[in-house]
Amino acid sequence: MDTIEPIPDAFFNPLYEKLKMYYVTGGMPESILMWTEARDVSAMQEVLSGIIGAYERDFAKHPNISEFPKISMIWKSIPSQLARENKKFIYKVVKEGARAREYEDALQWLVDARLVHKIYRSSAPGLPIAAYDDLSAFKIYLVDVGLLRRLAQLAPTAFGEGNRLFTEFKGALTENYVLQTLITQFEVIPRYWSQTNPPYEVDFLIQRENDIFPVEVKSESNTSSRSLKKFKELFPDKVKLRVRFSLDNLKLDDDVLNIPLFLADQTDRLIGLALEQHKKQHKNSTCL
Repeated sequence: MDTIEPIPDAFFNPLYEKLKMYYVTGGMPESILMWTEARDVSAMQEVLSGIIGAYERDFAKHPNISEFPKISMIWKSIPSQLARENKKFIYKVVKEGARAREYEDALQWLVDARLVHKIYRSSAPGLPIAAYDDLSAFKIYLVDVGLLRRLAQLAPTAFGEGNRLFTEFKGALTENYVLQTLITQFEVIPRYWSQTNPPYEVDFLIQRENDIFPVEVKSESNTSSRSLKKFKELFPDKVKLRVRFSLDNLKLDDDVLNIPLFLADQTDRLIGLALEQHKKQHKNSTCL
């Protein structure tokens, strides 16, 4: 692909099915091997359980043994954190009455071990992006979508039930999957943006070179993007392009680039193509 245009159904539909299967297996090599070679769902489930068990045994190797129960509780709370409408991490979900100062070291251990990704809320799309971090507000995602599905005890049978896998617990699997792909493509860890009154939220902000792009993740093909619209109203000079992931086809609609979810790992390249295309369209309309 060297232009932004819809993908023919002959490619789109099989890729969509493969993506659903990826939500079930995740990206762990052993889990994928069990599926691609043996087509054995129960063996693949066992592999994922084994990986989660190995991680949980590693928690006990923390130099301060008193942190072990806290690390374990945070880890097990991740599906519940992501199942909430507002996915901002809340310590009280880990344990009633829990406070940040008691649990932040345990959480940092999981981040340092690269088992979870910590995404800060950003107050504005400025550079350096870290200067706009709200350190008291963040979300936590798991390192792998298959591990998240297994930790959440969501059965692989959801794979056969239309779009259920994408919408399950508030689209958390979809957000986790998209973040996984963004983290490997961009040097700077993504952020997210929100405001409370009235409530708007942009799922991720990504920095590509010296530009920041707002990203919305839709787990279905219903793609009205009120938060992306609001973000552009608030920061008109900072937004060259808005990015939306959904089950819709690849297209550039004015300055909104819609990327089908199965192409998430091509985001960097697709943004580059879309910026060129948008510039040409803008230039042509100016000439007219």
